[in-house]
Amino acid sequence: MARYGRCFPVRATDVPGIVALAEEHRPDLIVVGPEEPLALGLVDVLTARGLLVFGPTQRAARIESSKIFAKELLGRHGIPQPEYRAFEDPEEAVRWVRVRRGPCVVKADGLAAGKGSVVCRDPAEAEVAIQRLMVQGRLGEAGRRVVVEEYLEGEEASALAFVSGEHVVPLPLAQDHKRLLDGDRGPNTGGMGAIAPLRVCPGLEARIVQEILEPTARALCAEGAPFCGVLYAGLMLTAEGPKVLEFNARWGDPEAQALLPLLESDLLEILLATCSGTLDQVSVRWADGASCCVVLASEGYPEQPVRGRRIYGLERLEGRPGVVVFHGGTEERDAALYTAGGRVLSVVGLGETLTAACEVAYRAVEEVRFEGMQFRRDIGRRAQASTGA
Repeated sequence: MARYGRCFPVRATDVPGIVALAEEHRPDLIVVGPEEPLALGLVDVLTARGLLVFGPTQRAARIESSKIFAKELLGRHGIPQPEYRAFEDPEEAVRWVRVRRGPCVVKADGLAAGKGSVVCRDPAEAEVAIQRLMVQGRLGEAGRRVVVEEYLEGEEASALAFVSGEHVVPLPLAQDHKRLLDGDRGPNTGGMGAIAPLRVCPGLEARIVQEILEPTARALCAEGAPFCGVLYAGLMLTAEGPKVLEFNARWGDPEAQALLPLLESDLLEILLATCSGTLDQVSVRWADGASCCVVLASEGYPEQPVRGRRIYGLERLEGRPGVVVFHGGTEERDAALYTAGGRVLSVVGLGETLTAACEVAYRAVEEVRFEGMQFRRDIGRRAQASTGA
């Protein structure tokens, strides 16, 4: 980032520090990316000081910061989602999964950096997940309340849209790969890679906009929490139609890394129009072709990522056609790069087809190394098999 602008040593969750920085520099536009400052109400504080901000208010951001709020909102407005129950008492939750039987998904109510969802094959696994979240407090307060929902069969998809009040401009569909290991095995993560666009049957994208994205934007307005920013709906494409698994109140990660390199329109123009209520007057154009994003993660991710490992090979990717590298968890020391987080780098390949994009991405990944580096080798494979692209 330091190549493109000046960086300041202020944490994303330091609301007073960010406000002081913003008041000192008075930027023309502030874009709030991470979920935690949105949940803390950073947008509200900045807006109250007369600053233009791209991002939802604290009230609107509850669609991500509380699974229970989101599910109750969908229920009140008839937006399709899995059957679920919310619990504050672990014993009651355990009793319910025993009676219900079969597979289910246990989700922490609060923010969990993509690690608060546990797919459980049977009641025994669900009981373990409930104990870890609600009793042992593995995720702190985020897991003290949980949602237990039915397990759905189908293809997962990520539907993102620029939203300004009731006006919705959808982005191409993307597909995240949340499990750590090839073949969708291992624990859930914040995302190990993504592809875009996800090709689906004719009419389905329009249906997602009409049945999910637009009704959700209207629902938030009707409940006094109009949304401004990027709304992300994580979906399951079931035989009955698309259903909402979760929401983000921001760009999804790594979907954003796969989608934004395909954007042909001026992103700044879109952001300003979203904030000013003129989104319907802006043309949003996307390039033909496809993208594939492969996440390079640290040893020990997602539970206990190892930090401080030197990164080699990025210089070989400088200026390589069709390759974009995003830094997620890196730091620079003595002119060298080191790992500083769980998901370290996102390597994006672009191509005329999804197959070509994946080939570009994985050839680029071969140039990068650090001790303990782990990544999935099957990003995009399922989509290629289903579409032949």
